[in-house]
Amino acid sequence: MMVRPPVSAPELTRALRESGYVCDAAVAVALQLGLALGRPLLVEGPAGVGKTDLARSAAAALGRPLVRLQCYEGLDEAKALYEWDYAKQMLYTQLVRGSLERLTAAATTVAEAVAAVSASEASFFDRRFLLARPLLAALESDSPVVLLIDEVDRADPEFEAFLLEVLAEMQITIPEVGTVRAKHTPLVLLTSNGSRDMTDALRRRCLHAFVDYPPPEREIEILASRVPGLDAALAGSLARFITKVRKLDLKKAPSVGETIDWARALLALGRSQLDAALVEETLGVILKHQEDRALVAGRLTDLGV
Repeated sequence: MMVRPPVSAPELTRALRESGYVCDAAVAVALQLGLALGRPLLVEGPAGVGKTDLARSAAAALGRPLVRLQCYEGLDEAKALYEWDYAKQMLYTQLVRGSLERLTAAATTVAEAVAAVSASEASFFDRRFLLARPLLAALESDSPVVLLIDEVDRADPEFEAFLLEVLAEMQITIPEVGTVRAKHTPLVLLTSNGSRDMTDALRRRCLHAFVDYPPPEREIEILASRVPGLDAALAGSLARFITKVRKLDLKKAPSVGETIDWARALLALGRSQLDAALVEETLGVILKHQEDRALVAGRLTDLGV
């Protein structure tokens, strides 16, 4: 029997929890509206709060494949949309060289030879030689997908302008092939760490959600779902300590993933409660800059350890 995918906010919340992602009601409603309206969802927030994991968990909760486009400076259409398989085209050219020679045998001028070859040129620019990149793969998928456009703020503004065209129509035009329309409207999640502001045009096109560091109560839930066997009292101590650490003037605040890593590290060490010596010895799990470790190590008493 086919299982109906979750579509309401409470159903999505439960399904996300089952996949290991604990979110607040506002995020679940944003996902629900993205599905219902067929609109992209721009998810903003600090690095390490679980924006990428939201897309992965949404794909798992909905029973959809995840297609991911990782953005970076210099990303262009060829890497995001499609490109031609030039190596394969060259190979086929070698294989059909004899046919090309026969085509041009009767030509008496260069212009006639070029015209003869041009008549068969389209054969080398059909679908067989097209390499689908994430955007085209999402549009052509035979089943609905979750399309994650990760860290869109890292891409150049010019790429953002190109992306708007794709998101507006859910189609792209390949000059040699024609227009490719989405077989199914994907659930599109764009994530941003805020390294640069998104344009007003993109914001208008998208629904919006903000994911922040979780309060201690939710981080305790996250630890319980992601670290089996973790003592509840230790989970509470970790979550409260991390919350206080994030309020310090750090080069990089600990992410939720690093909290999970710390919990697993303490289990591996066979420890069930925090003390100053243990925290100082394991700070490298949650803090990746020596200045941050020195700052926290000097404030352990203030931080309640």
